Amino acid sequence: MASLQNSPLDHSILICVSTLLLSIVFGSCASDHTLSSRTVALFTFGDSTVDPGNNNYIKTIPENQAHYKPYGQNGFFQHPTGRFSDGRIIVDYIADYAKLPLIPPFLQPSADYTNGVNFASAGAGVLSETNQGLVIDLQTQLKNFEEVQKSLTEKFGEVKAKEVISEAVYFISIGSNDYMGGYLANPKMQEQYNPEQYVGMVIGNLTQAIQVLYGKGARKFAFLRLCPLGCLPAFRALNHKASGGGCFEAASALALAHNNALKTVLTSLGYMLKQFKYSTSNFYDWLQDRIDNPYKHGYKDGVNACCGTGPYGGIFTCGGTKEVKDYQLCENADDYVWWDSFHPTERIHEQLAKALWNGASSSVGPYNLEELFSVDEEKLTIGYMVDDPEAQDHFSLLK
Repeated sequence: MASLQNSPLDHSILICVSTLLLSIVFGSCASDHTLSSRTVALFTFGDSTVDPGNNNYIKTIPENQAHYKPYGQNGFFQHPTGRFSDGRIIVDYIADYAKLPLIPPFLQPSADYTNGVNFASAGAGVLSETNQGLVIDLQTQLKNFEEVQKSLTEKFGEVKAKEVISEAVYFISIGSNDYMGGYLANPKMQEQYNPEQYVGMVIGNLTQAIQVLYGKGARKFAFLRLCPLGCLPAFRALNHKASGGGCFEAASALALAHNNALKTVLTSLGYMLKQFKYSTSNFYDWLQDRIDNPYKHGYKDGVNACCGTGPYGGIFTCGGTKEVKDYQLCENADDYVWWDSFHPTERIHEQLAKALWNGASSSVGPYNLEELFSVDEEKLTIGYMVDDPEAQDHFSLLK
C-alpha cells in the first residue's frame, strides 16, 4: 500500500497543478494583457448627441454636418471634427474616465477598433424612415457593428474577440429625430399614428436593436434618455408667437412618453436576460433643471443658443453653411446650456458624463458607468464557467 506521506515530487506536482489551474481561471502571468491592465471597449450608437464625425464621410445636407467653424472652437481639437459642440461630447469624456483614447468614428479611414468604435450619425433615428437616405440609421449602425466583430475576430481570434465584445460597454443615444422630424414635422406620419402608437413603434424597434446586440454578445449597456425637446432653442423659436417663447409642450410630451416607455422596457429586459446590465438616468429632469435654473449650476443662460440667429438663436444657422447664412456667436460658450439651436455646449456634456460615471444612485442606475467599465469579477470564477455556456467553451479551449 502506498504511503500517505507526501514526497518532494508530490509537492512539486501539486504546485504545478495549482499553478496551471490558476493560469486557466485567472489568466497566465505571461499573457499580453493582465487583468489589472485590461481595458473595456466602448461602442456607441446614436445621433448627433454622440456623433464624432461619421457624417463627414456621407452625402447629406449641411444641417447634418458640423465639420466647419465655429464647431469645435474651444481648442481641444485642432479643427472642427464633425461633433455638434464647441468641443467634446459626452462619449469623449466617458472614454477619458475609462482610460481609453478618443473612440474613432466607424467611417474614419484606417480606424483602430481595438478600444471600440462610434457608429453614431447626426440626424439618425431608431426608425429607418427618419431622415432616410441622409443618415446612417440604427439598423445600418447594427450592420456596421457586425463588420467590426469580424475585424476583431480576424485580429485577435474568436475567443479574445468574444471577450472584447462581452466586456464592452454599449452606449446608446437616439430617438430625438424620430419625434422632431419623423413625427412632428411629418403630417402623414401623424395621420397614420397617434402619439401613443408612434412612441410604441419607436420603442419596439429600439428594443429589437438592444436584443440584437445582446444576441451578438453585448452584455453592458448605457442609455441616454431624451431631453425636454420642446425647450430646445429651435422649438422655442417656432413657438415664439404662439406662447411668447415658452417650451413647445407637444415635443416635450413625446420625449417624456418615450423615456417612460424605455424605463419600463429596460426593467423588463433586466428580468428576461440573465446577464443584461444597464445604466440610465433621468436626463430629462437633469437638463430641465439647468434650463430653468442656470445660475445654480454655473451658467448664465439656459434658454438662448450661443450660436444661431433669430429668437433665442433658434434658427439653425450656426456656421453659415445652410440656406440662411447669418448667425451670431456668443463670447463664452461656457456660460450657456445650449451651443446651437439643437445641441448643448461641451460643458453640459462634461457635467452629464460625470453624473453618469459615478453619480449618486438617486440620479443614475441601476449601475453607474464606472461600475459597468470595471472588469466583471463574476466572469473570473469557476462557478461562472460552469454556469455559462460561452465560458465553458472558453474553458474547453484551454484544456
